[in-house]
Amino acid sequence: MEFAKIVLSSLLSYAALFVCAKIIGRKQIAQLNFLDYITGITIGSIAAELATDLENMWKPLVSLGMYALLTYILSKIVMHSARSRKFLDGTPTIVMHNGKLCRSGMKKAKLDLSEFMVMCCEQGYFNLADIHTAVFEYNGKLTILPVSKKRSATPEDMKLSPKQETIFTEVIMDGRVLDENLQRMRLNAAWLTKQLRTQGVHNVRDVFLGLCDDRNRLTVYRMDA
Repeated sequence: MEFAKIVLSSLLSYAALFVCAKIIGRKQIAQLNFLDYITGITIGSIAAELATDLENMWKPLVSLGMYALLTYILSKIVMHSARSRKFLDGTPTIVMHNGKLCRSGMKKAKLDLSEFMVMCCEQGYFNLADIHTAVFEYNGKLTILPVSKKRSATPEDMKLSPKQETIFTEVIMDGRVLDENLQRMRLNAAWLTKQLRTQGVHNVRDVFLGLCDDRNRLTVYRMDA
């Protein structure tokens, strides 16, 4: 009986974490700021307690829901208010400008020279003379603008006018029509059926991937390809 309770509470904890992650959004996974870092640690601790506390499971569950709700509300406030975004997320700090280190900026970012060098090396800059400006972002990452001689050449630098690349949109995936993408491109099922028949496909289930370009031309990859 005790074992069954532990299994059920663990499943409940897992489900609660999944719901919280959906509420908070993908940003929690992809890119952490200071607030996300605190929330992630706290929610993980509460979920662990939820999985083992067999007597009062509702208490950590309510707490878990409150943290997820607060994080969601704060993310909406930050999205629409520049002042709150500056207060909660912080602001980028210039740590190097015009090829010179900004000691005040490094002190503000609490970044010492060795850490700065490591972050530069991680981005492929082993010589500080190759860097024009370096900005320490609010998420803890370093953004580097190299000097003009070290920047990658662009078609504009070479006085070239390359043709714009074609943009493809998935309209069929694993034999299933992606209706949202069709609607976004202002296309319909009749157009898709006609395009498929033109290419000798009579059943959408035979298509592994269908890509439509910006000229409404369909490229089909079959299941047996």
